[in-house]
Amino acid sequence: MSSGRENYREDVAGRANVEDTPELLAYYDELEALEAGALWTVANKIEPWEPQSSSVPMIWRYRDLREHVLRSVELVTPEKAGRRVIYLNNPGRREFAAAVGWLYSGLQVMHPGEAASAHRHSASALRFIMEGSGAYTIVDGHKMTLNANDFVLTPNGTWHEHGVEESGSPCIWQDGLDIPLVNTLEANFYEVHPDLRQAVGFAVDDMTKTWGNPGLTPGGGAWDKGYSPLYKYEWERTYEALKRYADATDGSPYDGVMMEYINPVTSGPVMQTIGASMQMLRPGEKTKAHRHTGSYLYQVAKGKGYSIIGGKRLDWQERDIFCVPSWAWHEHANLSDSDDACLFCFNDLPVMRSLGLYREEALADNGGHQPQD
Repeated sequence: MSSGRENYREDVAGRANVEDTPELLAYYDELEALEAGALWTVANKIEPWEPQSSSVPMIWRYRDLREHVLRSVELVTPEKAGRRVIYLNNPGRREFAAAVGWLYSGLQVMHPGEAASAHRHSASALRFIMEGSGAYTIVDGHKMTLNANDFVLTPNGTWHEHGVEESGSPCIWQDGLDIPLVNTLEANFYEVHPDLRQAVGFAVDDMTKTWGNPGLTPGGGAWDKGYSPLYKYEWERTYEALKRYADATDGSPYDGVMMEYINPVTSGPVMQTIGASMQMLRPGEKTKAHRHTGSYLYQVAKGKGYSIIGGKRLDWQERDIFCVPSWAWHEHANLSDSDDACLFCFNDLPVMRSLGLYREEALADNGGHQPQD
């Protein structure tokens, strides 16, 4: 029997398989009038056999976006825009302004002497510096100077603001936030600082000097917040750590030489809802394919190569950004035979792990490699 009403049937034992009848259709209409419904008509849709991401594999090429990001400086001021950002839209997640899954991302630009007003929000946020000099961020009175490939936190609930020193040059960085997640949980608050600016109450880069020393924490130092006190993770130290680790390991067949950014107090993720990592692909390295729950957004910090995501090959070079949707097969390759490639990534892995939802699987067929479109 044909009807205009959705009925997700599967001829599998244990799954809903109820055929429509005139009596049932009339019954469904009665339920709909009461803002209710029969579970068996939608059970197979809302409880799929495996994750069905509405996000699609995407790449945002920096050479295409950069001119448009810089043009926004001519069109709007930071004061009018609040934050002058060109955000990344995934075709499957436009309704939520998400780049992938429940993660938001955009490219923010500021010119020398500009500063955005201080604010705070329930969403957790990060910045990854792409180009320029003289950029800084102030988080709860702690000022940090920023350079290319530095990774900086602006955790949920913290007052923060960004700017570029008069002596600097135009700066672009990638923003990453869990705005779509927090909005879905209906828990987002936003507040502008009453003075629009916050006072710097500590020595510049004090948190890096205090908490950024390998294997050491400050004597008597107390930290009871749910996010890392090391607000800035410097590229030079990160890259050096990757090279040292590469000397001691064969790496993962799926991720190459990968290290996670951590909270030095707990050894857990940098923030409660967002994790981050940096991975190195050795010259000529091609990883095998795997998939896992959680959404991942990558930026190419160094090098040139490609990734195959859900059977789709995406060629990338430095500063390009691409995404891996939840439960999508993916593998990476470094096209250089002489130099390594490095991929920065932020993700919602802390959420997956905290809720007991993380699952991972290696591709067993075709030597661990996907066929390409």
